[in-house]
Amino acid sequence: MTTYTLHLPRDARPGDPSALDESELVKDAFSWGAFFFTFLWFFVHCLWLAGLAVLILVFAFGGLLALLDVHPLAGSVAQLLLQSLIGLEANSLRRWTLARRGRPAVDAVTAADQDEAEAKAFARWLDAKPAPLPRSPAPSPILSTPRRSEPVIGLFPDAERPR
Repeated sequence: MTTYTLHLPRDARPGDPSALDESELVKDAFSWGAFFFTFLWFFVHCLWLAGLAVLILVFAFGGLLALLDVHPLAGSVAQLLLQSLIGLEANSLRRWTLARRGRPAVDAVTAADQDEAEAKAFARWLDAKPAPLPRSPAPSPILSTPRRSEPVIGLFPDAERPR
Protein backbone atom coordinates (compact mmCIF):
# COMPACT_ATOMS: atom_id res chain seq x y z
CA MET A 1 0.00 0.00 0.00
CA THR A 2 1.20 3.46 -0.92
CA THR A 3 0.29 6.80 0.59
CA TYR A 4 -0.98 9.61 -1.64
CA THR A 5 -1.58 13.26 -0.75
CA LEU A 6 -4.44 15.30 -2.17
CA HIS A 7 -3.59 18.89 -3.05
CA LEU A 8 -6.30 21.48 -3.58
CA PRO A 9 -6.39 25.29 -3.82
CA ARG A 10 -6.02 27.03 -0.48
CA ASP A 11 -9.53 28.54 -0.63
CA ALA A 12 -11.28 25.21 -1.35
CA ARG A 13 -14.12 24.35 1.05
CA PRO A 14 -14.63 20.72 2.16
CA GLY A 15 -17.50 19.09 0.30
CA ASP A 16 -17.20 21.39 -2.72
CA PRO A 17 -17.09 19.21 -5.88
CA SER A 18 -15.85 22.05 -8.10
CA ALA A 19 -12.57 22.18 -6.12
CA LEU A 20 -11.76 18.66 -7.30
CA ASP A 21 -11.36 19.91 -10.87
CA GLU A 22 -8.07 21.50 -9.83
CA SER A 23 -6.95 18.66 -7.58
CA GLU A 24 -3.64 16.89 -7.80
CA LEU A 25 -2.74 13.56 -6.23
CA VAL A 26 0.93 13.02 -5.38
CA LYS A 27 2.37 9.61 -4.58
CA ASP A 28 4.55 9.43 -1.48
CA ALA A 29 7.03 6.89 -2.80
CA PHE A 30 10.15 6.48 -4.89
CA SER A 31 9.74 8.06 -8.33
CA TRP A 32 11.11 5.81 -11.06
CA GLY A 33 10.48 8.51 -13.66
CA ALA A 34 12.67 10.96 -11.75
CA PHE A 35 15.29 8.24 -11.28
CA PHE A 36 15.59 7.46 -15.00
CA PHE A 37 14.87 10.87 -16.54
CA THR A 38 16.07 13.18 -13.69
CA PHE A 39 15.49 16.82 -14.71
CA LEU A 40 13.10 15.93 -17.58
CA TRP A 41 10.65 14.47 -15.03
CA PHE A 42 10.63 17.80 -13.20
CA PHE A 43 10.00 19.74 -16.42
CA VAL A 44 7.09 17.43 -17.36
CA HIS A 45 5.48 18.17 -13.98
CA CYS A 46 6.05 21.96 -14.44
CA LEU A 47 8.55 22.10 -11.60
CA TRP A 48 10.78 24.59 -13.39
CA LEU A 49 13.01 25.74 -10.55
CA ALA A 50 13.53 22.26 -9.15
CA GLY A 51 14.18 20.91 -12.65
CA LEU A 52 16.72 23.63 -13.36
CA ALA A 53 18.41 22.98 -10.01
CA VAL A 54 18.57 19.24 -10.70
CA LEU A 55 19.93 19.88 -14.22
CA ILE A 56 22.70 22.07 -12.80
CA LEU A 57 23.38 19.54 -10.04
CA VAL A 58 23.70 16.61 -12.46
CA PHE A 59 26.06 18.45 -14.80
CA ALA A 60 28.11 19.93 -11.95
CA PHE A 61 28.40 16.49 -10.33
CA GLY A 62 29.52 14.95 -13.62
CA GLY A 63 32.02 17.77 -14.13
CA LEU A 64 33.35 17.33 -10.60
CA LEU A 65 33.83 13.61 -11.15
CA ALA A 66 35.70 14.32 -14.40
CA LEU A 67 37.80 17.04 -12.75
CA LEU A 68 38.77 14.71 -9.92
CA ASP A 69 39.60 11.96 -12.44
CA VAL A 70 37.43 9.41 -10.66
CA HIS A 71 37.56 5.80 -11.90
CA PRO A 72 34.69 5.16 -14.38
CA LEU A 73 33.15 2.43 -12.21
CA ALA A 74 33.22 4.64 -9.11
CA GLY A 75 31.80 7.52 -11.17
CA SER A 76 28.95 5.33 -12.40
CA VAL A 77 28.15 4.24 -8.84
CA ALA A 78 28.23 7.86 -7.68
CA GLN A 79 25.89 8.92 -10.51
CA LEU A 80 23.58 6.03 -9.63
CA LEU A 81 23.51 7.17 -6.00
CA LEU A 82 22.73 10.73 -7.09
CA GLN A 83 19.90 9.51 -9.30
CA SER A 84 18.59 7.43 -6.38
CA LEU A 85 18.55 10.54 -4.20
CA ILE A 86 16.67 12.42 -6.92
CA GLY A 87 14.15 9.55 -7.18
CA LEU A 88 13.64 9.55 -3.41
CA GLU A 89 13.10 13.31 -3.11
CA ALA A 90 11.25 14.09 -6.35
CA ASN A 91 7.72 13.72 -5.00
CA SER A 92 8.63 15.64 -1.84
CA LEU A 93 9.84 18.51 -4.03
CA ARG A 94 6.60 18.26 -5.99
CA ARG A 95 4.53 18.51 -2.77
CA TRP A 96 6.65 21.44 -1.57
CA THR A 97 6.18 23.28 -4.87
CA LEU A 98 2.42 22.69 -4.84
CA ALA A 99 2.18 24.05 -1.29
CA ARG A 100 4.26 27.08 -2.28
CA ARG A 101 1.90 27.74 -5.20
CA GLY A 102 -1.10 27.82 -2.86
CA ARG A 103 -2.20 24.20 -3.17
CA PRO A 104 -1.38 22.57 0.18
CA ALA A 105 -2.03 18.94 1.04
CA VAL A 106 -5.56 18.64 2.43
CA ASP A 107 -5.75 14.87 2.82
CA ALA A 108 -3.61 11.74 2.76
CA VAL A 109 -4.94 8.33 1.76
CA THR A 110 -3.44 4.86 1.55
CA ALA A 111 -4.27 2.78 -1.50
CA ALA A 112 -2.93 0.07 -3.79
CA ASP A 113 -2.88 2.28 -6.90
CA GLN A 114 -3.61 5.83 -8.02
CA ASP A 115 -7.18 5.10 -9.15
CA GLU A 116 -8.13 3.69 -5.76
CA ALA A 117 -6.40 6.60 -4.00
CA GLU A 118 -8.29 9.09 -6.15
CA ALA A 119 -11.62 7.43 -5.39
CA LYS A 120 -10.91 7.37 -1.64
CA ALA A 121 -9.63 10.95 -1.48
CA PHE A 122 -12.50 12.34 -3.56
CA ALA A 123 -15.10 10.45 -1.51
CA ARG A 124 -13.62 11.75 1.74
CA TRP A 125 -13.53 15.29 0.37
CA LEU A 126 -17.14 15.17 -0.81
CA ASP A 127 -18.39 13.63 2.45
CA ALA A 128 -16.67 16.27 4.56
CA LYS A 129 -18.85 18.94 6.05
CA PRO A 130 -17.83 22.53 5.36
CA ALA A 131 -15.95 24.08 8.25
CA PRO A 132 -17.89 26.86 9.98
CA LEU A 133 -16.65 30.37 9.44
CA PRO A 134 -14.46 31.52 12.33
CA ARG A 135 -16.18 33.71 14.88
CA SER A 136 -14.57 36.29 17.08
CA PRO A 137 -12.73 34.46 19.85
CA ALA A 138 -13.86 34.72 23.44
CA PRO A 139 -11.53 36.64 25.72
CA SER A 140 -8.92 34.41 27.24
CA PRO A 141 -8.90 34.14 31.06
CA ILE A 142 -5.11 34.24 30.94
CA LEU A 143 -5.13 37.68 29.36
CA SER A 144 -7.57 39.10 31.90
CA THR A 145 -5.54 38.21 35.02
CA PRO A 146 -3.55 41.07 36.55
CA ARG A 147 0.19 40.98 36.16
CA ARG A 148 2.57 40.86 39.08
CA SER A 149 4.82 43.77 39.72
CA GLU A 150 7.72 41.62 40.92
CA PRO A 151 10.20 40.24 38.36
CA VAL A 152 10.09 36.57 37.51
CA ILE A 153 13.41 34.77 37.62
CA GLY A 154 13.73 31.05 36.93
CA LEU A 155 11.18 28.53 35.80
CA PHE A 156 9.16 28.29 39.02
CA PRO A 157 8.75 31.79 40.48
CA ASP A 158 6.05 30.72 42.97
CA ALA A 159 8.42 28.29 44.67
CA GLU A 160 11.09 31.02 45.08
CA ARG A 161 9.00 33.67 46.86
CA PRO A 162 10.84 35.59 49.57
CA ARG A 163 10.01 34.59 53.15
